[in-house]
Amino acid sequence: MSADSHDRVLIAGCGKIGTRLGEELASRGAEVWGLRRQGVRLPAPLRTLTADLCEPESLQAIPVGITRVYYLATPNAYTDEAYRMAYVDGLRNLLRVLTDQGQSPRRVIFVSSTAVYAQHAGEWVDETSATAPSAFSGQRLLEAERLLQLAHFPGLVVRFGGIYGPDRNAMIRKVRAGEPCNAAPEFYTNRIHEDDCVGVLRHLGQLSSPQSVYLAVDDAPCTQCELMDWLAEELGEPTPPRAKRSARTGSKRCCNARLKASGYALRFPTYREGYGAMLATTHGNGAR
Repeated sequence: MSADSHDRVLIAGCGKIGTRLGEELASRGAEVWGLRRQGVRLPAPLRTLTADLCEPESLQAIPVGITRVYYLATPNAYTDEAYRMAYVDGLRNLLRVLTDQGQSPRRVIFVSSTAVYAQHAGEWVDETSATAPSAFSGQRLLEAERLLQLAHFPGLVVRFGGIYGPDRNAMIRKVRAGEPCNAAPEFYTNRIHEDDCVGVLRHLGQLSSPQSVYLAVDDAPCTQCELMDWLAEELGEPTPPRAKRSARTGSKRCCNARLKASGYALRFPTYREGYGAMLATTHGNGAR
């Protein structure tokens, strides 16, 4: 019997990754509710829960007996206020409602980002590295992480690197548009394919005794120029021009050793496999 069977899962902020995760969990026997602001219904067998994380009264519709929660909410704008509402206020409201309802989920999984790190000179970082973000995006995410740590529910934080996939092809578009890559000093990027995001979330949700924080990136942090040069060659485009970057721009190399030690095997270990699969499809070759 699957470890997901008999679970009652709430996915708060059920967008594309949340929907794919929910379908995977449901296929293994879990009951899954997807919470979203809009009234667009999720595909069966997922159950749609229309609510707003910033309106606590709307959260009263959360069903009883939730055993696992995934928090995948995203801001609707790149502003401090939008990030505060999506990550801090929304998470606080959800945790409070679950507490008031007497719910006792075995795990609350919060999706964060490598933006919580301030390192900018290509340093290696892991889950124990200092987090002192200077940008509001990382600051709000870190605030939400600490909020979860103080909650009485077992919490787990996943810090994703740059997510790419069939509908997340910004780097392909940059190369085709002839845009420059950031160089001098080198600008490191950490990436993870959308398929692995879904796999990581399901895997960590099943662990019996997980760590409190995991970095979720592939095996090959690389410079942006390395990635764009490789894409250009694969696409038959000119080598991207170089541009100077601000030394204050975040640039670090993230280590995934803890994730791999937990037993997760990446479907796309490096950008070559991941982008290669995208370019092999009509969608990838036609991305503009």
